[in-house]
Amino acid sequence: MTGQPVGGVAVKAFPVARSEARLLVPALMFIALVVAAVASLGTPLITSVATSFHVSLGSAQWTLTVALFSGAVATPVLGRLGAGPHRRATILATLAVVVAGSALTVLPLPFAWLLAGRAAQGVGLGLTALMMGVARDHLPEERSAAVIALISVVSIIGAGVGYPLAALLAELGGVRAAYGLGLVVTAAALLTAWRSMPEAPEGRSTHVDVAGTVVLAAALLLVLFLAGERNLWSRHLAVAAGLAVVAVVLLCVWAVIELRSTTPLVDVRAVRHPAVAGANLAMFVGGIGMYLLLTLITRYAQTPHGAGYGFGLTTFVAGLVLIPFSVLGFVAGKLTPRVRTRIADPLLLAGGAVVVGGGFALFAAARSDLAELFAAMGVLGFGVGGFSAAMPGVILAVTPKSETSSAMSFNYVVRSVGYSLGSAIGGLILAAGTGPGHLFPDDSAYTTAALVGIGAMAITTLTSLALARRRSSETNP
Repeated sequence: MTGQPVGGVAVKAFPVARSEARLLVPALMFIALVVAAVASLGTPLITSVATSFHVSLGSAQWTLTVALFSGAVATPVLGRLGAGPHRRATILATLAVVVAGSALTVLPLPFAWLLAGRAAQGVGLGLTALMMGVARDHLPEERSAAVIALISVVSIIGAGVGYPLAALLAELGGVRAAYGLGLVVTAAALLTAWRSMPEAPEGRSTHVDVAGTVVLAAALLLVLFLAGERNLWSRHLAVAAGLAVVAVVLLCVWAVIELRSTTPLVDVRAVRHPAVAGANLAMFVGGIGMYLLLTLITRYAQTPHGAGYGFGLTTFVAGLVLIPFSVLGFVAGKLTPRVRTRIADPLLLAGGAVVVGGGFALFAAARSDLAELFAAMGVLGFGVGGFSAAMPGVILAVTPKSETSSAMSFNYVVRSVGYSLGSAIGGLILAAGTGPGHLFPDDSAYTTAALVGIGAMAITTLTSLALARRRSSETNP
């Protein structure tokens, strides 16, 4: 079987046998779920880390931020390596790094080592795009499309799986026990990959753009730093704005480097394709909205009754609120491949954005009962699941098979930045709605944040509809 031409050379693809495919598909799902869940372990453990290591909450927040940063940087690098002949070795080496990082989080070492371990765990986020590349190379086309959609969904709902488990273990055995969960599942993922990952098709070659990697890392570090340091925006606005300008300049420099490079980290010319650019814009704005609502609901659920609202849930019980998010997200991911035979992927993106907007509207209008929070979280999960399952189809429709990992890795960098900004925007709005001397924001601040989220999802919907209109005009001139 002959695949996409790369550099004028026909690439031989190696579809796996049916029995091997049955093992390969669950392996791809498991690895994608593990790396997503482990990277999200920092979210429910921030308070426990601050208490156990005697550091401020701001410092403890870096256990999440550093994982997002290393994942955002590693994703395009691994995507480029995964497009070459050493994809299996890249997957195994990356999982080995994640396992080593997981061991650092469990050992009784100082806080700096915990941050190093979390950074190593975050590198695993770059494997999601490689799992998609494996599926597209080694499964029949119809089967691979469905599997890629589910990998995209699993990479998001993994947070909903890891959050309550980590919170429960932290309550029972402390923060080290919670991170111990990460060590066990990442070791299992490494063993699974070693047993099931096939070699990449022949005829491919790849190089990593070192200069582009360094500049992109600097830009992303600034972006995530600005997203995480909310006090900087409220107390030192000029400094924050200056750093934001520097980040934009670095991203522009990176784009120029990529355009001039013969072996770019990301094929910027391909990214400029209207379908890919539109999909990434939808992912960026949609990611802001999706993570904003996730942040609002979990924070609202944990607010004590003394604030005049909220439910005062423990970290573990608040994590259970994420169960509808994960379950309905998975359901949407299973349904989307069936529906996309009748409805174009851009329209499915628009539909997912509308559903998420409905979740914002529900949260804004009704949140006095815990069941209403569960309902809003379920609506969010269904919308995010459908949106995430449709996204790969939009991008891969105009992407050569050999560039699957690279193209999707850039989309995941965009998603990570969008999620980080969504969290930061939510924090800024709630901080602005907190009166002098008050510990918690006014209830109306949550409504304001929800309205901002509805605006973000409206932009996402319009962008997706524009993509659908363009595809329709191309197919029906």
